[in-house]
Amino acid sequence: MEEMCFNIGEAAGYIYRLLENGESNMANLKNHLKNNGFDSQVSFMAIGWLAREDKICMAKNGNSWSLKLKRDSNVLK
Repeated sequence: MEEMCFNIGEAAGYIYRLLENGESNMANLKNHLKNNGFDSQVSFMAIGWLAREDKICMAKNGNSWSLKLKRDSNVLK
């Protein structure tokens, strides 16, 4: 269980760093994560973690979702 939480946290950090470069869609993020050893379940859990921590904004565009960082004083780098 502890290792899974660590992996989710690592993936969340990876997503956060990717989104520092700008908005991305869910498919693109999942592909980046897959190429760095994270499976799709961990990817979704990491996105959920960031959403729960109120670090990202999500919007549905047609059949895809776009994600970006919230840019306020509560976002830690």
